[in-house]
Amino acid sequence: MKTQTDVDPAGGHAEGFIHLDRVEKVFDVRKKTGFMRSERRQVRAVDSISFAVARGEMVGYIGPNGAGKSTTIKMLTGILTPSGGRLRVAGIDPSRERTRLAQRIGVVFGQRTTLWWDLPLIDSYRLMHRMYRIPDARYAENLDRCVELLELGELLDVPVRQLSLGQRMRGDIAAALLHDPEVLYLDEPTIGLDVVSKAKVREFLRHLNAERGTTVLLTTHDLTDIEQLCRRVMVIDHGRLMYDGPLTGLHEIGESERTLMVDLERELPPIEVESARVVKVEGPRQWLAFPAAESAAPLVARIAAAYPLVDLSVREPDIEAVISRMYEEKATS
Repeated sequence: MKTQTDVDPAGGHAEGFIHLDRVEKVFDVRKKTGFMRSERRQVRAVDSISFAVARGEMVGYIGPNGAGKSTTIKMLTGILTPSGGRLRVAGIDPSRERTRLAQRIGVVFGQRTTLWWDLPLIDSYRLMHRMYRIPDARYAENLDRCVELLELGELLDVPVRQLSLGQRMRGDIAAALLHDPEVLYLDEPTIGLDVVSKAKVREFLRHLNAERGTTVLLTTHDLTDIEQLCRRVMVIDHGRLMYDGPLTGLHEIGESERTLMVDLERELPPIEVESARVVKVEGPRQWLAFPAAESAAPLVARIAAAYPLVDLSVREPDIEAVISRMYEEKATS
């Protein structure tokens, strides 16, 4: 486990496939203070961040809104130029060689689309085939693979504007992968998706990483995305890297809890079970809090053995709450 304070001031991260060394991004912001007058101030969106991601690694990059996640992604793609520090992706400086880097990366922004709004989905893919100069055989192979795994077959002739959010998101992910990128940046890829669509996207990303060795950097507010896809998570807040390590370690630092919602056959007194506490009871439904770093399986087994269980679900802790607890721990230590 590492936090920002563990980074060697001499640039102590080993060189990775993605490598940032004390990277900063400062924006000049003007605010009106009166008629014909304005005040200029600087906003530090990313503040001396250092980390390395190995080839083939799948890493979660999380934090509250305005933490600097999207700014980091934009610097990694070359959309923004760092104000300071050193940044390399596959040995390439993104801001100086953006066109060259574009052939090696794929990007999906959950709240934007790279697809042509009024064209059928397949026409967007054909345009990208030409734009990226993808060899015909490679394009056909990648398209067939994406269509099969993301279940896009019935959507290819549908105009993008008529697709649901979940369908469009799957279409965007396919578009980002047609040229076989070595790195995939995903900025909120499951935002607004229903449970079924989220499951399809997650399964596809697992397959992509396992079969192709694609390096994935995932930003999300959904901790379930991280839990199911990433062994490593980095937390950024106010532009600074707060944590770098496994998700279990993050929960331990923040002392966060998950919630198990249990539906019983009938109304009963509060459930008494080891390592969990009842926080709410409404008729036959009860809510139990338990440490987020622990597996839910043993708890569920104990409840099922002692109580007439009908249904249950697990709610993950809110990322903002976890980070807030991290701050509280630091303030009292």
